Amino acid sequence: MPPLTPDEAAAVAAVDDEEVRRDLCDLVAIASVDGTPGEAEVQRWGAVRLAELGLTVDCWDIDVAAEQRQPDFPGMEVERATAVGCVGVMGDATDTPALALYGHTDVVPPGDLEHWPVADPFTLRVVDGIGWGRGSCDMKAGVAAALGAVAAVRRSGVPLAAPLAVHLVSGEEDGGLGAFATLRRGHRASACISGEPTGGDLILANAGSLTFRLEVPGLATHGSTRGRGVSAVEKFEVVHRRLRELETTRNATSAPLFEHLDLPWPLSVGVVTAGGWASTVPDLLVAEGRYGVRIDETVDDAMRIFEEAVTDASEADPWLGDHPVRVSWPGGMFAPGSLPAGHPLLSRVAEAVTDVVGRRPRAVGGPYGSDLRHYAAAGVPMLQYGPGDVRYAHATYEHVALEDVYSCARVYAVLAVRACGLIPPQLRETAGRHAG
Repeated sequence: MPPLTPDEAAAVAAVDDEEVRRDLCDLVAIASVDGTPGEAEVQRWGAVRLAELGLTVDCWDIDVAAEQRQPDFPGMEVERATAVGCVGVMGDATDTPALALYGHTDVVPPGDLEHWPVADPFTLRVVDGIGWGRGSCDMKAGVAAALGAVAAVRRSGVPLAAPLAVHLVSGEEDGGLGAFATLRRGHRASACISGEPTGGDLILANAGSLTFRLEVPGLATHGSTRGRGVSAVEKFEVVHRRLRELETTRNATSAPLFEHLDLPWPLSVGVVTAGGWASTVPDLLVAEGRYGVRIDETVDDAMRIFEEAVTDASEADPWLGDHPVRVSWPGGMFAPGSLPAGHPLLSRVAEAVTDVVGRRPRAVGGPYGSDLRHYAAAGVPMLQYGPGDVRYAHATYEHVALEDVYSCARVYAVLAVRACGLIPPQLRETAGRHAG
């Protein structure tokens, strides 16, 4: 590790790996699946933990119905009547924090438990330094690292001149309700670091993503006389071929920060439902999927291009020409977002990672949507740097290397000291008496 200033070194030395591990264990143990009571439970756990660390905490019940009435509400894919917001501030809570550490605490469902390599996805199992469990990578490891950094700064006694904040949000996985509500409540920062898993890279931009639903009509008849009917399954094949062509066309060109990806704007069908009886030709197929939004287009433009492709497929087919496929856009809408070009946050984080880890990270874009776009839209510059690899997010083998979590906690601690500034040595004793 290159030499750090005495204050930076003190903050790094104060990171307690075992404390970080305990927090990660506690976080994973709360089954905070979107749309379940665990979402609120883990947020309230975060509020208690931040208060234990000496931060001023704003923990509030989010009026979901009121947020849904906002014209720019990002949508939801699950039903929830309530949600909880949580922000902690170290220092003067009436001043704008110089830095915020962001983390979302909600997780996707674990899926078929028989496919998991651990007995209980909501119990962190550590084997050879690897922590396995739902949310371990996406992104409770990042939350634990942020808490570990705040605890270290507090423990080190290094006095910060400007406030440091922690934003814990929920509902990220299905649209970003929590971040949307947090920013609408007025919480801001001069800069923000998201602890999403980045595999050692800095993610400066996110492509967007939309959830689509296709309703493909057919004509029911007995399976033994299927020639008298029209199979919605076969008509979906017509549409699906056109969507595959659309994906190829959209990915023929990339964009800066995304050129390292084979498929920066993917389109995939995730759910297909058709028919109600084995010997009946299905008269309806419903398909839902994920549609990538290019970094250089608006959500409205992306939707228009998709709908035009479906219309083209319908008009070229005799049946669908008279019975067009219906397209709708349920759930969350992830617009693209990015750190402003040339923003100094990039160099500051890159330098901190280099100084702590000993390797300069590359700066790239991510093909997935995230809450980065909410912060960017609110004028809060954000980039992503966090423990874990996004390839293991949402997977039945979700895991994170604990050393990565500890390393990120140290990077965040250095960033906190550098971003929030220091009280000059000659004023520290006076500041300490005033704080007491």
